[in-house]
Amino acid sequence: MAAGEVDAYLQRLTAERGCSRHTIDAYRRDLALLESIAGERGWAALDPTVLRRWVAGANRSGAAPKSIARRLSAWRGFLDWIVQRGAIPANPARGLRAPRARKRLPKALSPDQALGLVTPPAEGLRGFAELRDSAILELFYSCGLRLSELTGLDLRYFEEPGYRSQSWLDLGGSEVSVLGKGAKRRTVPVGAPALAALRNWIDERGRWRVVHPAADPHALFLSARGLRLSNRGVQMRLEKLARERGVPARVHPHVLRHSFASHLLQSSGDLRAVQELLGHASIATTQVYTALDFQRLASVYDSAHPRARRR
Repeated sequence: MAAGEVDAYLQRLTAERGCSRHTIDAYRRDLALLESIAGERGWAALDPTVLRRWVAGANRSGAAPKSIARRLSAWRGFLDWIVQRGAIPANPARGLRAPRARKRLPKALSPDQALGLVTPPAEGLRGFAELRDSAILELFYSCGLRLSELTGLDLRYFEEPGYRSQSWLDLGGSEVSVLGKGAKRRTVPVGAPALAALRNWIDERGRWRVVHPAADPHALFLSARGLRLSNRGVQMRLEKLARERGVPARVHPHVLRHSFASHLLQSSGDLRAVQELLGHASIATTQVYTALDFQRLASVYDSAHPRARRR
């Protein structure tokens, strides 16, 4: 094994890619492990079987698939460079893949938690931010929209010189039309509580725009500066409202989307309808909610059945 090859490679990464010190340190650790696997025979001792054996062992020992994948990526880049230098004829890591990561089930609120979050306080709502935020919460939970789909909604459909709506609210039709992933359009019905919250917000929005005529005339949801409300703005408001209303889980927009899907599937059992409402291109993507629903049923069984978890 030629002395200093790892150092030379890391210097090249620093110079050509501008890698940070933290990144270079991670590469150094990964390549030190590769050196130890190669042993005294050097890079020529490495072949796909040796590296595949290491991957299998790391997986059995509980190493995270992402960590294994990152290490293999570092090895592939380095060994490509070694091949270019003529030290070995082919890259033994080129065809290797890390084990698949277990697909995490989406987190969802319980029905009681979701209702506690979206239900306005007993003293009622008043003012620009409170009415807007209530409409946002209700719309997320009523329709299962993605964050960008919600912030992209217009007050209604607009078609005018220089502007044409991509996504909009149809208040009279009790639905929203959104342009989702892959430029796929879908129409989603809006429930009665969300419609009531939207009407209250739209009335307030109209009064507010009289005082702020320069505000965005198209966007359904506005910031205090009169601009279309940003994705980050919605995220921050949801986190704040969840804390104020005593929801123990960390709430972000996708939690409400998952809650919508899970609760709808629990009530209806209609997976195909949930797929259409979520805008999933494949039913396989929606099937994760069947596993989520099974987890809920298993939890009920464990807590209630007389022979569950008996010692």
